[in-house]
Amino acid sequence: MIKLALTDMDDTLIPVGAPRVSDRAIAAIHAMIDAGLHFGPVTGRVPTAMAWMFNGDDACCSTGAFCNGQMVYIDGELTHTEVLDHDSLQHVQDVLEDVEGAALAVYDVRGDGLATLVKRNVKSLEGHPGVMGEVKRGGVGHGTMPSLGDTPWIKSNVHVDGTRERLVRVRDMLREECPKLDFVLPSPTAMLIDITPHGWDKVAGVCELARELGVGMDEVATFGDSENDLSMIEAVPNSVAVANATPDVAAAARWHIGPSRDDSVAAALEQIAAAAPTGEMPAFMR
Repeated sequence: MIKLALTDMDDTLIPVGAPRVSDRAIAAIHAMIDAGLHFGPVTGRVPTAMAWMFNGDDACCSTGAFCNGQMVYIDGELTHTEVLDHDSLQHVQDVLEDVEGAALAVYDVRGDGLATLVKRNVKSLEGHPGVMGEVKRGGVGHGTMPSLGDTPWIKSNVHVDGTRERLVRVRDMLREECPKLDFVLPSPTAMLIDITPHGWDKVAGVCELARELGVGMDEVATFGDSENDLSMIEAVPNSVAVANATPDVAAAARWHIGPSRDDSVAAALEQIAAAAPTGEMPAFMR
């Protein structure tokens, strides 16, 4: 029986281009809750970015692992936080200073959750709209700042303009230059590299949630599609890949469902809720 369902958001629960979680998915989450089960997002996004994704329905996101598992919430209460090593994060900025069209970004996880680029050499970003969208007036983020300051940062990533191949090259360079941090791609489409403390990732957040809720790992279902989901897909016995998942995630998953665009995770959550009264596994896991 599945007692805890945890899902990635972008390209898993929410299809590319969709403004938010579907009404069907929200209804499926409430069916799980009504059946006495637990649901939560496991995402690279910050907690304050969740409510709008669920159309203001806080019950859908009061439990979950955010910032790639670095912030764990249960019923709206923060139960665990992992902070990034400040010196290592500073080294990331130094490595990226003269890299054209690439910049470190940090986030206010308890505020609006928007990005601020950390770059002294702002001229190296000119002509790179994929990154400059974060610093232009009216853009998504707060602009730039020249240093990290003394703030203990939790959420950080790297914004890269260019091709997917260039994104992978920057990721691999950072892995070699900054071994005290981990660097993963959060999506097959987004030009971002997520940064996490070395050895702490989504599966660590999943384990924290299961332990706090008293749920066995064989009673957990995890849904994912991308490189930053791979650890929890590999570690959880009842892991699930959507059809649009990367080859590595698809190969590691035990179970497979349709693509994100077909609301396949919502259908799976419906089946988990429907199976709860009899204590059986959901239909797609039989």
